Amino acid sequence: MGRSAVRYGVVAVAAATVLSVGAAAPPPAAPRTPSAPPAPPVASAAPVAPLSPVAPPAPEKVPVAVGHGGAVASVDADASAAGIEVLRRGGNAVDAAVAVAAALGVTEPYSAGIGGGGYLVHYDARSRTVSTVDGRETAPASADAALFTENGAPLPFEEAMTSGRSVGTPGTPATWATALDAWGSRPLRELLAPAERLAREGFTVDATYRAQTAANEARFRDFPASAALFLPGGRLPEVGSVARNPDLARTYATLAEEGVGALYRGPLARDIVRTVRTPPVREGAPRVVRSGDLTERDLAGYRTVRRAPTKVAYRGLDVYGMAPSSSGGTTVGEALNILEATDLSAAPETGYLHRFIEASRIAFADRGRWVGDPAFESVPVRGLLSQRYADSRACLIRDDAALTSPLAPGDPRDPVPCAPGGTAAPTTYEGENTTHLTVADRWGNVVAYTLTIESTGGSGITVPGRGFLLNNELTDFSFVPANPAVHDPNLPGPGKRPRSSISPTIVLDRHDRPVLALGSPGGATIVTTVLQTLTGVLDRGLPLVDAIAAPRASQRNQATTELEPALWNSPLRARLEALGHAFRQNPEIGAATGVQRLPDGRWLAAAETVRRGGGSAMVVRPGR
Repeated sequence: MGRSAVRYGVVAVAAATVLSVGAAAPPPAAPRTPSAPPAPPVASAAPVAPLSPVAPPAPEKVPVAVGHGGAVASVDADASAAGIEVLRRGGNAVDAAVAVAAALGVTEPYSAGIGGGGYLVHYDARSRTVSTVDGRETAPASADAALFTENGAPLPFEEAMTSGRSVGTPGTPATWATALDAWGSRPLRELLAPAERLAREGFTVDATYRAQTAANEARFRDFPASAALFLPGGRLPEVGSVARNPDLARTYATLAEEGVGALYRGPLARDIVRTVRTPPVREGAPRVVRSGDLTERDLAGYRTVRRAPTKVAYRGLDVYGMAPSSSGGTTVGEALNILEATDLSAAPETGYLHRFIEASRIAFADRGRWVGDPAFESVPVRGLLSQRYADSRACLIRDDAALTSPLAPGDPRDPVPCAPGGTAAPTTYEGENTTHLTVADRWGNVVAYTLTIESTGGSGITVPGRGFLLNNELTDFSFVPANPAVHDPNLPGPGKRPRSSISPTIVLDRHDRPVLALGSPGGATIVTTVLQTLTGVLDRGLPLVDAIAAPRASQRNQATTELEPALWNSPLRARLEALGHAFRQNPEIGAATGVQRLPDGRWLAAAETVRRGGGSAMVVRPGR
């Protein structure tokens, strides 16, 4: 059962004229300083009529849509509808992405929200260039490598997750400000209006929301603000009931009026700091909830980072991704370079999956050794993405036998063909939640944006009176080195960004025009989900919605490769096991969304058909 808005206002507007990519430029945005998130939003050139209070029929949740005028794909129909409305009203892809993200903070509060962070990749149709925003959360200035250890031993993950210690400075509101300052055309107050209304008037609870609430029920009951919000009347919400969040509606209204700086300075910032430093646990709760050391200075000093994207050539196309602090762009890019020499289109299914698994294994071995926050680590991005290095690693792959994990990393600074590498280190744990949205507008601008509060339900701690959960993003750091004999670039540090696997990706053709954009939630499985979907479309010739729906495998330099049930129960598993692969079952890997520019100029939006209850794809003007 898909979610639906209970009263979600939509205004009917005239359809925009369809323009081919590059044929006309979007409305220019005034020059602004993108690195200063507390700056107030810039007003639009013309006033926009308020949304109608009349409730339309609930938006239908469908996994694929084709048409003109722009496209949105997300996990939720209410969120996708918010983005489509912005596009219909003349907003661009960034404007719509912010509206979708804000709505997801209401309907997908256990995956994303203003208490978290994320990474945004943007294609500008005017200049035909790709840019990125690193909105990753940061550790407090007091953090050191022992953040998650006590008496020399790592904390149990569950205790670290549900604590103030796990909370990083949120980056999501600052990401919105940075993106809107650089490329937006509408004021923040207009873009938050649909989400504010959705929070105030409610949405319909579906099976996924109820299941995720149930998974967090014990944690939520230990925090009165979380229990009051997510367990109304002390009970799990029933499927089909209405969930409202008036506190979040008021918080959005504050941000709309004052700008995102209201979260980084002032009463809201003080509420966040108080909650982290003195977690509001119910009296008598047996849970050990450690305090954090976040300060008002940490919030006031937060800045996003505009980074150059990663870029690799693949099958005559250019694939752009997110550079470190995320490992997504380098790991997807290295794996694609490893696969470049193999004709995957002609390979049988067993051979394709074998090569895909091995390329993922190798890329993750290198990720673990080399990728961290570039403000603290010397990350050899150019080497990791060089074809020469990929070729030196690809020759480790045999057609008749699987590699063994943990595989040792190579040295991208000095590639040696088929070198056994250095000392191996296991891949550290990373939570598997998050959400992704993909947007394109009528001018050809594209946004791929993945945002998160880390684990499902984040830290479990709601800021009292504010209506949003705080992240547990700092648990993405290594608690201790994965192997004491190997340098770990992902240990905590003051103001450091934990390594991420978030992989928003945009593919351009040889004329620097968009072909495809996609991304996924799923922790470290994000990398393999994006890689498998890309190769499904670009190599195997699958329609985007079928590539997203295809059963997934995920190898992350671990002893076993995860398989979804359709592959686990397939004859392919036995064929791969005969090559030496070992497997374990995972009921669900990732939840991708994407948009694709069709040759005739139409946009195709695609989302999951089944995973997480299915996704929501919409276009401004449907048409065949």
